[in-house]
Amino acid sequence: MKRRILVVDDEVRIRELYARTLSEAGLDVVTAGSAEEGLRLLAEVAPDLVVSDVRMPGASGLEMLQVVRRRVPDLPFLLVTAFADVRDAVTALKLGAVDYLAKPVDLDELVAGVRDALGIVAHEPPPEVPREALADIVAASPQMRALLLDAWRIAQVDATVLLTGESGTGKEVLAQFIHRSSARRKGPMVPVNCAAIPASLMASELFGHQKGAFTGASTGRDGLFREARGGTLFLDEIGDLPLDMQPVLLRAIERRAVQPLGGDAEVPVDFRLVAATNRSLEERVQQGLFRADLYYRLNVIALELPPLRERPEDILPLARRFLAQGGGEGRRISQAAAQAMLAYSWPGNVRELANAMERIRLLARTDVVLPEHLPASVRRLAGAPLPAGTGEVAATGGPAGGLRTLEQDEIASIRKALAATDGNRTHAAGLLGISRRGLIKKLKRLGIVDAAPGDVGGG
Repeated sequence: MKRRILVVDDEVRIRELYARTLSEAGLDVVTAGSAEEGLRLLAEVAPDLVVSDVRMPGASGLEMLQVVRRRVPDLPFLLVTAFADVRDAVTALKLGAVDYLAKPVDLDELVAGVRDALGIVAHEPPPEVPREALADIVAASPQMRALLLDAWRIAQVDATVLLTGESGTGKEVLAQFIHRSSARRKGPMVPVNCAAIPASLMASELFGHQKGAFTGASTGRDGLFREARGGTLFLDEIGDLPLDMQPVLLRAIERRAVQPLGGDAEVPVDFRLVAATNRSLEERVQQGLFRADLYYRLNVIALELPPLRERPEDILPLARRFLAQGGGEGRRISQAAAQAMLAYSWPGNVRELANAMERIRLLARTDVVLPEHLPASVRRLAGAPLPAGTGEVAATGGPAGGLRTLEQDEIASIRKALAATDGNRTHAAGLLGISRRGLIKKLKRLGIVDAAPGDVGGG
């Protein structure tokens, strides 16, 4: 019999996302939009566990927890908050919460926390993105496969998404994947580079204007929000949005409506917003350059793209894909060139790799990519031998000569901690001196799966 989870959150899209994710994990899910509704459902549905947001209109999640403790003292209760308030966390744990997750919630961490609390051992294979949804996306590394699975889950609900990561990591590609995987796939995908629009034109570009709204406005204009009707609006470089435009954007997101310049009424707009930035919005909030309320509105569901140097498994598959474009099919990468590419850190990330392969495709006269065809910055690393037994290319860019990399030491330490705790990630994190959330991120980044035989559903 399926275990039943009661999910309580005032944000309908977040409720839908959690419900879909937990249902995919084999759990029966009932949802409520407030603490009051959740308490009414308590006796009716008899859940095995409650997942509740902390801050909601009316009674808070902490107040609901107190009532639940009186009514059903042994019912596991998992709290989620967008504010990561340590005082709330301490209060929640003292009141008997089994765990405390900070938004934006890692969906695998949510499933793991629920399974931990219920004592469920996960035997089923991990879920994967449907093959047809991937189209031409290259994702050989565990980090990117896990990220795409989260993105695909998120695409199924109509929620605002924030994409973060260094410049060139592929945020627009991920935004396109979310749009293509959503129910809005038949609508337009409208990309906007906020850093490229002059501040004086920003309002008109985004929200449109009426004829005669300002000097030179001989005709009216819909604006990019209305161009995205029925589809997805992608605001790239959101961290560069002028400060005076941020409250207007926040209002448009919350009300799903825009007011054109020169207009006297708001116009409803049906859109899904995906925003992206290579800046730290938290730092910009502290510097007074980004509004905290807009940051919290955008950061409810967030995905961070790892830099290319942290996912070396993707370097050569991506390089081959870029080489094959524009009539470059059939070219292969020599062993020496592959070694140099794997050893290079690619500070410009996927964009730098794509540019390097385009240069080779246009200028190299042979069917085999040799070290001399690579950019000078990569060519300097062409002398190191590949690890033995790797065939044409190495799986990772580790150093030769039998030396262990820092990453290998990190993997060994994590495996030892998991083995010592029978796979319990909460206890293993304590041994390693990091948070449980931090450990789960490391497991994804390093590709550690089923690290210990007693791993209780990712606990």
